Amino acid sequence: MDDHASWATGRLLLVAARLVEREWNALLAERGLTHAGFLTLNALGDGPRTQRELAARTYVEEQTIRPVLDRLERDGHIVRERDTADRRRVLVTRTELGERTYAEVMMGDSAERIITDRVDDPETLRAELIRLITGIRDR
Repeated sequence: MDDHASWATGRLLLVAARLVEREWNALLAERGLTHAGFLTLNALGDGPRTQRELAARTYVEEQTIRPVLDRLERDGHIVRERDTADRRRVLVTRTELGERTYAEVMMGDSAERIITDRVDDPETLRAELIRLITGIRDR
């Protein structure tokens, strides 16, 4: 067994992030979603969006979001329809199944519990992670 106390903080953070991600992905897979699919359903929470808008909201390129949308559509979580106001645009909308699946993932803060069930002071951890992220991002 590794002596975690001897690890550098960055290594601890990376390993913790991978383990949390693995649990999160398993939780999503139980509902037929990937992380990218979940982010897309989240981005559709306030109404229909174009593929370009979804790519921007999920921080990926348009060509990257396309296979995510293909899978979500195939599995019945979204529909793509021509915009009646501008036939050149295709709007993506959550279906009833997509709404229900998203709500199930969010219900009971399943994602949060992956962490909060395992640390003594989740609010302090959260505040410090935000400070770390913004400190690096804003540099």
